[in-house]
Amino acid sequence: MSLSFDWAAFIDAMTRLLGAFALALPIGWERQREARTAGLRTFPLVAAASSAYVLVGTSLGGTNVDAQSRLIQGLMTGIGFVGGGAILKSRLRVHGTATAAGIWMTGALGAAAGYGRWEIAVAVCVLTFGALHGLTLLERHITPERPEETERRPARRGSTRRIRRGEEPP
Repeated sequence: MSLSFDWAAFIDAMTRLLGAFALALPIGWERQREARTAGLRTFPLVAAASSAYVLVGTSLGGTNVDAQSRLIQGLMTGIGFVGGGAILKSRLRVHGTATAAGIWMTGALGAAAGYGRWEIAVAVCVLTFGALHGLTLLERHITPERPEETERRPARRGSTRRIRRGEEPP
């Protein structure tokens, strides 16, 4: 039994893994900046892991459509489970659904990179970052202040006014 190392395959695999990791960094950065449950480490690792599973699956199953279909189904299920862990319920409010959806999209990004479909990987990256960052800005602009984000504190002369948490009274 001889041990051989295919440098061309190694470079191709590293390109796909590092590409998936790099494309997920802006998404992870956005979630980290927003202080969400998953962030700068989670998103790139999900993308790289998805890419790795695709690489292993294609090396074992080749281009068999049924095998590739099962691989994608397993990835979708597993990443959905990871994303489900990001969803938290507190009182009457659910948090983390956008982060969970972002994790799912990042898995798709990694799978696309694993298959060498860079046009899909870049499109998923742009779409996910745009939705998480751009739509968050729009949401803040059009959504009225939520009651749990404010509290009543006494202002001058016994009257009250709403102030944001962390804001000092006048």
